[in-house]
Amino acid sequence: MADSESSNNGQDVVHVDFAFRRELAKKVEGNLANFCYQCGACVGDCPAAMYSDEFNPREIMLKVLYGLSGELLGEESVLWLCTNCYNCHERCPQEVKPVEVIISLKNMLADRGIFPPGVDRIIKTFEESGRTVPYNPAIDKRRAKFGLPPLRPVPVEDIQKLLEPEPEKPRRRGRTGNEEGQA
Repeated sequence: MADSESSNNGQDVVHVDFAFRRELAKKVEGNLANFCYQCGACVGDCPAAMYSDEFNPREIMLKVLYGLSGELLGEESVLWLCTNCYNCHERCPQEVKPVEVIISLKNMLADRGIFPPGVDRIIKTFEESGRTVPYNPAIDKRRAKFGLPPLRPVPVEDIQKLLEPEPEKPRRRGRTGNEEGQA
């Protein structure tokens, strides 16, 4: 976790949590957050920021840059307020894709078993049926009313295979006997 402590001249010093940043980089397209220069374009049309004083995608990106995992990955995380609307993605001049970073952070929270009430039911429904909402015949009746075809069957077995954890891959050893990428 990143620490903040006072230095001799009274200024705060931030210690970046690089392990957190590496973990996030594995979940999202590399180090997207590194290209965020804090312009604030992501906040301009963000519905979550409009309706919540707590949610601000620019501040989330800054916390990612500083590696402040403790402020992002806690029980009361503001990340769940994100609507995944992709407005920030469309507005970002650096193509940082803040929503992708936020979704990856939500996945990190879920990996730790931290999610809002009710999400566990949605996860269970998805794992069992391949849908986030339980199917019932009324869905097809409503779809027919709007001229839509009935829902197609979901390949549940294929989805369950995709949800199985990947086995750990052994790291290759370099010429020096150290793990690759280490001195």
